[in-house]
Amino acid sequence: MDNSEKNKRSYSVRMRTFAVIGILMSMACLMTFGAGFTLVEKAAMAPSEIPVKDSVASVEAFKEVYSVLMSPRCMNCHPSGNIPLQGEDSHLHAMLPKRGLDGKGVYSMKCTNCHQPVNTPGLNTPPGNPDWHLPPADMKMVFQGRSAYELAKQLLDPKQNGNKNLKKLIEHADDGLVKAGWNPGEGRKLPPLTHAQFKKAWITWLTTGAYAPKDK
Repeated sequence: MDNSEKNKRSYSVRMRTFAVIGILMSMACLMTFGAGFTLVEKAAMAPSEIPVKDSVASVEAFKEVYSVLMSPRCMNCHPSGNIPLQGEDSHLHAMLPKRGLDGKGVYSMKCTNCHQPVNTPGLNTPPGNPDWHLPPADMKMVFQGRSAYELAKQLLDPKQNGNKNLKKLIEHADDGLVKAGWNPGEGRKLPPLTHAQFKKAWITWLTTGAYAPKDK
């Protein structure tokens, strides 16, 4: 066999190999990895965000997450009823505003009547954010009264978490209203972790398997 024919066969083999690889990669991109990630999404992640299951690390991370979510800065806007909570003891909001369908209040009593785009100056005055609201009526995302097990399961349920997959849940740690919990205004306590610590624990929980602590 002369070199010309050998080269033709080698070229043909390479083309068939590339075609097979292309088909396999296309199929793989349609498959999901680690609770909702495609290969393309996974390739774009930082190494710390790639799912590697570790039930011990996951549960320990969620315990830290839970300590923040159950603090007044988070729980006050995630009540079990339709009235937001207030203060370090999480009592009912003094003005008794209602959730409303969109979570932004009812009739003339809207959240943004008092909660301006920024914190109002002064001790214990209304904290602010451009998108201040409770979760909507059809997806209340209750924190108040939830055990760590119950809350972990709820946070992962697309029917209760705003149809978020794992990637969107990771991104939610940097949501503007979430971060407002670390800028609560004068006279209010901060959550027990910094936002950076919370975000790290949140991502660790999700990317190591999103395990829920055992229900007591």
